[in-house]
Amino acid sequence: MTNTKIYKTLTYCIAIIWIANGLFCKVLNLVPRHEQIVAKILGNHYSRQLTILIGFSEIIMAIWIISGYKTRLNTIVQILIIATMNIIEFILVPDLLLWGKLNSLFAFLLILVIYFKEFYLNRKQIN
Repeated sequence: MTNTKIYKTLTYCIAIIWIANGLFCKVLNLVPRHEQIVAKILGNHYSRQLTILIGFSEIIMAIWIISGYKTRLNTIVQILIIATMNIIEFILVPDLLLWGKLNSLFAFLLILVIYFKEFYLNRKQIN
């Protein structure tokens, strides 16, 4: 498989992760644990609305990924969001995470894939 095909495949896989988490887990509330995390961190009063807002933001991230617009900026934003979100959850709500504190390992692996896709594979495409 060529670098271009791997790059495109990873791009769509990463976008699917954002869509799945945004649309299915948060907007459609198929995984209520996400709203519980928001409620525990930000409070119960607006937790549903905030969860939906976060979900739509994740869907927008997926659209940005697929669009190919400013891919390096997009990659940096993704990494910062994933790292920040997981540090906050690791500290404040590890009991609500699917794999507890081990979630951080999976987040780190995703960050590595996102970094590899943009700063290694995309560099290879340009050369």
